[in-house]
Amino acid sequence: MSHRVPAQSKHEGHEGEGWMMSPFEKQNEMNPILEPLTTTEFLCPIRGHNVAWEAKDIFNPTALVRDGKVYLLYRAEDEDGEFMGTSRIGLATSDDGINFIRETKPVFYPDNDAVKTYEWEGGCEDPRIVENDEGEYIMTYTGYNGSLAILMVATTRDLRTWTKFGPVFRNTQDFSELWSKSGSIVTRLRDGKFIAEKINNKYWMYWGDTDLYLATSDDLVDWTPITDAEGNLEKIVEPREGKFDSELVEPGPQAFIRNDGIFLIYNSKNKKPDEGGDSTLPEGTYAAGQLLFDEKNPQKLLERSEDYFMKPEEDYEIVGQVGNVVFLEGLVCYKGTWYIYYGTADSKIAVATRRDEHCSSSCWRASSKITLSLIVLFWIKRIFV
Repeated sequence: MSHRVPAQSKHEGHEGEGWMMSPFEKQNEMNPILEPLTTTEFLCPIRGHNVAWEAKDIFNPTALVRDGKVYLLYRAEDEDGEFMGTSRIGLATSDDGINFIRETKPVFYPDNDAVKTYEWEGGCEDPRIVENDEGEYIMTYTGYNGSLAILMVATTRDLRTWTKFGPVFRNTQDFSELWSKSGSIVTRLRDGKFIAEKINNKYWMYWGDTDLYLATSDDLVDWTPITDAEGNLEKIVEPREGKFDSELVEPGPQAFIRNDGIFLIYNSKNKKPDEGGDSTLPEGTYAAGQLLFDEKNPQKLLERSEDYFMKPEEDYEIVGQVGNVVFLEGLVCYKGTWYIYYGTADSKIAVATRRDEHCSSSCWRASSKITLSLIVLFWIKRIFV
């Protein structure tokens, strides 16, 4: 039995009713679609012995379509790491978007390499993946060493053999050691694939986990944050008092260009209701909203959802390592359906869907009003011309 998540159609900014991508249906008959396993072991190159690498929690997956299948790259925690478990990234595939077959070993993990100082022993967390024009995959992820979370980047062609480049801001003077997370690169949807797209001769990435920021790049590997006249990080989106996103905002899956702008799903956290939070949600609740930016100026916010479009409701979203969390991080268009993959209570993985036969089109827009307007115009011309 699926559960429909109601649309929250209020918005800020210019007129644009129908810009949001909603509603989605949580597939509760199948959810959670992936849970921890104690039977899969991996020889950790740093510890030097086998660990049950996904025994404690699995959550926060990114997703892509490749060779006619959905691939999930998901965060998995063992029970050995000092900081609530060491995180590694696992891989699972599906030919229906719901039922997944997992590989028994992680495909990305901390190693005795040049970036160990950033990844050990907290691990490699919260991946987000896009493709470039040459068929190479670029993955942003968080490296956590126990004291600093830092946004990192790696590339691959087969999702199993990776090149790690280290922190995304490593070549900047002021931000190379900056606490940073959640890199959502701007893409365009082409034949079901999210391909990184340049705007004004630059690639763009939304990032951050209290406020939302921007960065640009020439090559998708080396990034430079957008700053103001004083050299401070420029805040693109901030938390709002009294709202579901009162404590923090954080990018969700990859951003992508539609014919009405750059669309981005974001995650958020609620404050205490009596300290400026949303009174309808418990303190600390992670819920999801939506944003729309100007395609020609990615810093310009056009629309922002007034309310969440997805929140924790089911037991598997409320009870876990961190209660009351839905954390949306994977989005694909597959066989005429949108699939959102998300972490639940930092413990398991679930999916919600939205049927849309035209979702693979590069000019896709949430609203069907354009199509309706064209139909009306057609009949007006037939009658009066």
